Amino acid sequence: MREFKDSKFSDRLDKAQKARAEQLAKARAKMQELAAGAEDRAKERATIAAARAEREAARKLQKEAEARRVAEERAATETARIEAERLAIEERDRAANEEKAMLAKLLADQKAARDARYAARKTRGRK
Repeated sequence: MREFKDSKFSDRLDKAQKARAEQLAKARAKMQELAAGAEDRAKERATIAAARAEREAARKLQKEAEARRVAEERAATETARIEAERLAIEERDRAANEEKAMLAKLLADQKAARDARYAARKTRGRK
C-alpha cells in the first residue's frame, strides 16, 4: 500500500538524504570494483597492443619481402630483355655481314667470269 501523504518535510528530507547516500555508496562500490580490475584490464590492453604491433610488424616484413621479390622479378625481366635485344642485334649484324660477304663473293665471281670471257675473246682475236 502507498504511504500516506501526511509525512513531514523533515521526513522527506531524510529519505532524500538516505537515497543520495545509497547512490553515493553504490557509486563508490562500483568505482572500487573498477579500480580493482583496472590493473587486469591494463595488462589485457597491453597484451592486445603487443599482439597488434607484432601483427603489423609481420605484415610490414611480408610487404617488404613481396616488394623485394617484385623488384627482383622486374630486374630479371629487364636483364633478360636487354640480353635478348643484344642477341638480336648480334644476329642482325651477323646476318648483314654474311650477306655482305655473299654479295662480295658473287661480285668477285661475276668479275672473274667477265674477265675470263674477255680473255677468251682476246685470245680468239690473236690467232
